Parts: sequence; structure tokens; C-alpha cells
Amino acid sequence: MELKTHLTQHYKQMLDVAIKEAQKGLLEGGIPIGAALFHTDGTLLGKGRNRRIQDDDPSLHGETDAFRNAGRQRSYSNIIMVTTLAPCWYCSGLIRQFKIKTVVVGESVNFSGGVEWLKQIGVEVIDLQSEECISMLGNYIQNNPDIWNEDIGEE
Repeated sequence: MELKTHLTQHYKQMLDVAIKEAQKGLLEGGIPIGAALFHTDGTLLGKGRNRRIQDDDPSLHGETDAFRNAGRQRSYSNIIMVTTLAPCWYCSGLIRQFKIKTVVVGESVNFSGGVEWLKQIGVEVIDLQSEECISMLGNYIQNNPDIWNEDIGEE
């Protein structure tokens, strides 16, 4: 039990990096989704946020921004993807393509994305059910439904 509590605290500290990115995105007028990549030893490799609105780039999701900012890695098997929201299919494909084995999710209440598929293919998905993440994105969706639907590919 003590090890699980320690790991949960470790993951929450990692999530805090992604939350700060999401908050930056919101202040910039974007969608509040942040992400970060860590080595399993806890070293931060890269962080980013959804910048689809800010940069007018539909491919710039939080996970892809963090992935790009982490730079080339020889292997991704010892990398943890941390994201404030369950990854969409696009970002789930990135996780699958590079064989990232662990994904820490801030929340999957507002959007469940590809979580079940990731689990089926052997990715360890840790959903922290963060109230801060749930309310931050929930409020955004309520106030910006058209932008949100565009982000997730809904007409």
C-alpha cells in the first residue's frame, strides 16, 4: 500500500507540470489541455499544451506538443506520458506508434478518448480523476462547445 501511495504522489507531481501547461493554454485563449513526457526516473523530457487555436495548427494537441518538445529519444519504452485529459485517437496512435508503456491521465470524465484501446494493447493507463482537471476542461467545454467539438472531430 505504501508503494502505491508513493507512486500516486509521484504521478500527481508529474500531473502538476501538465496542469500548469493547460492553464497557460487557457490564458492564451486556447483549449486547456496540457501534457508532459518524463523518463521513468522522473526526469522531465518535454512539456506542452494544446495550441490548435493559438497556432492555427490542428495537429498541435497537448501530447504532440510535449512529444515534439522532448526531442528525439532512442527508445520510448522508459517514458511516461502525462496528460490532463484522456488522449484522443490521434494522440493514442502516437502513444502506440512509439510504444510508450505508461500513460498518466488527469481525467477521463469529460472525454474518454482511446483509453480502453490503449489498455487493450497493453499500455498501463493510470487515471488520477483529478477534480482540478475535470472542472478546468468541463468549464471550458460548457463555455466553448463549438471549439471543443472541432477539437475532438465532431460536426
